[in-house]
Amino acid sequence: MKPRSRRKCVSCKKLFVPEARNQRHQRCCAEVSCQRERKAASDRRWRSRPENRGYWSGPENAARVRAWQKAHPGYWKKRKKRARVLQVVCAAQPVGLEKDEPKVLQEVWRMQPPLLLGLISKITGTVLHTDMAQITGQLIASGRALVGPNH
Repeated sequence: MKPRSRRKCVSCKKLFVPEARNQRHQRCCAEVSCQRERKAASDRRWRSRPENRGYWSGPENAARVRAWQKAHPGYWKKRKKRARVLQVVCAAQPVGLEKDEPKVLQEVWRMQPPLLLGLISKITGTVLHTDMAQITGQLIASGRALVGPNH
C-alpha cells in the first residue's frame, strides 16, 4: 500500500495528511478556521457565476419557495413543538431545601436554568452568587407556599 503523502494547507500553510478518499483533491486541513475559510471561498465562487447571481431573488425564487412550502405543509408546525422543552426544564425543582444553609442555597442556585437566573438578576439588580442563591431559595419557598408542599 502506498504511504499517504503530506500536503500544505492553502489556508494556514501547515502540513497535513489528506483524508484517504479525498487525497487527490483535498487542499485544506481539518482545522475549523480553515474549513470556514474554504466554505466562504466556495460560496463566493458559486455566487459570482452569472447563472447564480439572482438565485435567491425574483418571482422565480418566490414560486420555488411557495412550491416547497406547499409540498411540506407541516414543516414549521413540527419544529415548534421543541419549545415545550423549556417548560419541562424549568418545572424541575430541587427538593429538601433547608433554611439558613448557604451551601444548599448555592447548590440550588447552580441547578437553576440560565433563563431563571437571568430573570432573577434583572429583577433584583444583583449578580453576586450568594445573593442570587438566597433569592432563589426565597422564590422556591414562596412557590411551594403557593402550590402546597406535595407538588
